[in-house]
Amino acid sequence: MRSIYPFALGVLGVVPGVLGWGAAGHEIIATIAEIYLHPTVMPTICAILDEDAKPCHLASIATWADRVRWQMRWSAPLHYVGAVDDHPSDHCVFPGERGWKGRANMNVLGAIRNVSGILEDWVEARESKYVGNGRASVSGEGDPTAAEALKFLVHFIGDMHMPLHLTGRERGGNGVKVTFDGRATNLHSVWDNFLIAQRIRSIPYNYTRPLPSREVEAVLQDAIYDPYIRRVVWEGLAEGGRWQDELNGWLDCPATPGKNTAVKTWREVLLGATLSQLIFGSGTAEETDDDVLCPYHWAKPIHELNCELVWPKALDENLSHTEVHHHDCGSHVSPEEEVAWLDGARATPKPHEPYLELDTPEYAGVVRKEWVVERLVAMAGVRLAGTLNWLFADLPDEKVQRRPALWTAVQL
Repeated sequence: MRSIYPFALGVLGVVPGVLGWGAAGHEIIATIAEIYLHPTVMPTICAILDEDAKPCHLASIATWADRVRWQMRWSAPLHYVGAVDDHPSDHCVFPGERGWKGRANMNVLGAIRNVSGILEDWVEARESKYVGNGRASVSGEGDPTAAEALKFLVHFIGDMHMPLHLTGRERGGNGVKVTFDGRATNLHSVWDNFLIAQRIRSIPYNYTRPLPSREVEAVLQDAIYDPYIRRVVWEGLAEGGRWQDELNGWLDCPATPGKNTAVKTWREVLLGATLSQLIFGSGTAEETDDDVLCPYHWAKPIHELNCELVWPKALDENLSHTEVHHHDCGSHVSPEEEVAWLDGARATPKPHEPYLELDTPEYAGVVRKEWVVERLVAMAGVRLAGTLNWLFADLPDEKVQRRPALWTAVQL
């Protein structure tokens, strides 16, 4: 098994209606990941997507899985996982004695494992095809099944880093009304959209200008969130940043002996199996994790944030339920339109709707001060880059197998 670890740091360092992060959040994660990719990876990705003739960026496919949920209804439960016994903020279990909510054996952890396996099989088939000819030429290799798996992978790794996608209580917070800056919304939307939009609006002026880093600037697209990404990279991920001491551990995976991911082979895909038949797996460490890719291990501490911060105890004292009419920012609008929508007229709750206000120093203030959302999107970006580098980096086998002694972080 090839190591996921060296390359991500080598280039820098069923709940219908649930969206994991909004459009901006998913595109931010994808863009951070692209900054970290080994130089040989994007040509292969663009060839799989058959996008050689136009600008090709990971951000362009980051929200695809949300846009197609209504056409691919089988994919809906693959965006989240929730434990039956989980009940933040009182207690958080992952998954607990009674296992997961939703459809049996279908959740975001198992889906990450399996779409990665589909892409790994594609790489092996491609290497067999080019044996003796090297891997230099990747043009004309667009493949619908591999492209679909790749788009799911980019999106699902983002979903896994949104804490409310890891708890089943009240449909991941969709079923609980709150207010944010005086506007009635729900807890899930606060984390999907409002916290990021608020940070994008308040970005310091010095991050609105290009910075002296080709690795960063080359992947930015003049999007509304570009200054936000610059700040996350320079203050969080670069040398001397706030996550410098923990960054190396973000890709660590404890070995799980006896893992059985039950991923079908690429040959079976070619023989006619559909992707919907291939994405399964219960989402426990024994079935999803190894020493390279470990979605359960990565997700567990993110899930704990639901009890530590995301689901405040005061919310149960002011609990208000609502029929969810979740806006589909991630499905139908751009990040610019999403932030503009969030900047629209405030909707003041009626007097008989005592929703808990979350834009307070005790809640949103702590999230901002501790850079909680920024850390989550940065971590998702690094792990997505690591996964894609593990799958697609074109390097001799002996270098692929080694730990990162041959790789040092670019000093930005």
